[in-house]
Amino acid sequence: MVAAKHIQTEVDASFLYGVLAKHELTPEISEIFSEMSDIELSHAQAFIAKNKWTLLPNPSLRARIIKKLGKVFGQDFILGILMETEKSMSYAIVNEKHKKKEKIDFWDTSHVAILKNILNQHSEIQGNDIARFEKRHKSIGGNALRAGVLGGNDGLVSNFSLVMGIAGATSGNNEIVLAGTAGLLAWALSMALGEWISVKSSQELYENQIELEKEELETNPAWEEKELVLIYRAKGIELSEAKRLASEVIQNKDLAHQVLVKEELGINTEDLEGSAMEAALSSFFLFAIGAIIPVFPFFFFEGFQAIALSCIMSSIGLFLIGAMITLFTGKSMLYSGMRQVIFGAGAAAITYAIGSLIGTSIIG
Repeated sequence: MVAAKHIQTEVDASFLYGVLAKHELTPEISEIFSEMSDIELSHAQAFIAKNKWTLLPNPSLRARIIKKLGKVFGQDFILGILMETEKSMSYAIVNEKHKKKEKIDFWDTSHVAILKNILNQHSEIQGNDIARFEKRHKSIGGNALRAGVLGGNDGLVSNFSLVMGIAGATSGNNEIVLAGTAGLLAWALSMALGEWISVKSSQELYENQIELEKEELETNPAWEEKELVLIYRAKGIELSEAKRLASEVIQNKDLAHQVLVKEELGINTEDLEGSAMEAALSSFFLFAIGAIIPVFPFFFFEGFQAIALSCIMSSIGLFLIGAMITLFTGKSMLYSGMRQVIFGAGAAAITYAIGSLIGTSIIG
């Protein structure tokens, strides 16, 4: 069973890298994706031979869904999914070798490292192409959808539990609608404010560190040059070459500042370009979309009918969220979807029971 799953993962990765190769506009990078596709396929074939099977499986439903979503969210979405898959596989390999006390080598740690290694071997790729390629790795499209899925899940589970708690405590529709709507707005606004503060404070911290680095460069360039030497030496560059490079860079204050910000502080200046307000609004709407589901039936129905419809709609929403999570984890859609339903329904059932007890004690 484990071997079959491993083979399917390799086949899916090969299929998706092939999709990326087909849609990539830069020929050199398209070639990289093609090579990655061949590497993954060779892994699958090796597992087939090891287990004495005859045929490779076709790409899974998950892989085909990811391909279709790539058309909607862009091909970088597919790359984001592949990155997550490769990290997960590498983690499993390293854990297995730890258990067996076997030596861990470079190729075990990450398929992403293989991808970067292939990139470095293509000297014909121009600097701007490499920069674009690296930028895409830092902003892989899967992150946006994942944030949306998790935001919707938070809204659905929290408001489903609240609505069921109020439904257990009272039979009045107005109270349930009021509580559900208030919960939606309160939590969505709280999430939005938290996201705004998080993004804004990070930006302000980075800006302060960047300004301090600029002042240090102005007041003590000799020391900053020594820091550049240490940075280059840490990258494996010989002392004489490191000193030459540092001396050249320090002559251009703007360039030196950029290098020190990136290498010494580890700050990606692109992180400063994000809008705190956009992040807040995104968080608000993603949470609200999930939170509206359990309260929606109570706008049109009453009593048991409204409660039943709320449970059905919420369960469907939870299952779909669980199924979408498998795009990142590679687990079974049925298993993940049902697990999400069980957890969400369990939380709602507990709050309903508590609400019923509180309602009974107050009325009694």
